[in-house]
Amino acid sequence: MGAAVTARLIDAHHHVWDLSVRDQEWITGEALAPIRRNFSLADLLPETRAAGVAATVLVQTVTVADETPEFLALAAGSDLVAGVVGWTDLTRPDAGDALAKLRELPGGQRLVGIRHQVQGEPDPQWLLRPDVRRGLAAVGAAGLAYDLVVLPNQLPACVKAAQEHPGVTFVLDHLGKPPVASGALEPWATAIRALAACSNTVCKLSGLVTEADPKTWTVDDLRPYADTVLDAFGPDRLMFGSDWPVCTLAATYAEVVDSARQLTDSLGDSERAAVFAGTATRVYGL
Repeated sequence: MGAAVTARLIDAHHHVWDLSVRDQEWITGEALAPIRRNFSLADLLPETRAAGVAATVLVQTVTVADETPEFLALAAGSDLVAGVVGWTDLTRPDAGDALAKLRELPGGQRLVGIRHQVQGEPDPQWLLRPDVRRGLAAVGAAGLAYDLVVLPNQLPACVKAAQEHPGVTFVLDHLGKPPVASGALEPWATAIRALAACSNTVCKLSGLVTEADPKTWTVDDLRPYADTVLDAFGPDRLMFGSDWPVCTLAATYAEVVDSARQLTDSLGDSERAAVFAGTATRVYGL
């Protein structure tokens, strides 16, 4: 598979957490029990080195204000983390001021985006609330991207948000969590194409293995979904992310990287370079 190996590789989506600092309340139940422990950059480093990853983007996990300053400080002391997608309360009237203060912190120059756990919001139109709209405008004014972690039924609201905020680059995490385990493509695929029709949107090739059957998944199970976003967004608007350590519920880090390489095996060298480094570098300003 020599031709498929990319010289420079960026992992545009991973997490860390320390349960002694704060609980990760979303890690509940038997299925998630294997990741209910601490995961640090020191744990990730040998995995990235073995895979040839040159840089990463560290992404928020909880809607707690203290987490983002901690992540920025981690990035400041790391040769691996080139960017941080953090969190701030977009509904607060002074969201712009809050973003400016984050930029002034140690490592603040590595703040590249903001994310909120929209997937946990009961209102599928949460992104279209007036207070959230104001917050999204502040994200755009700050020159930051906005990561979308949503469920398929929330994708129509993402389309409207992207249309209303042409100055914000919206980054869809995990392909919008398609129903890989069931094999169904619709209505997810139609919603994906509608989102991709907005020129200010990009998509992360990430999170697929945990939407599939964690014990029996194959690359062929993932391919229809990867092919859909490749066709809709194109390589220049697609970026690789491991979703480590969540991915370890279904695959090793090396397996996730290898599956992404197989899913892009039809691309030329320059297209593959975009997916594995160029898009993330450009969108996040790494």
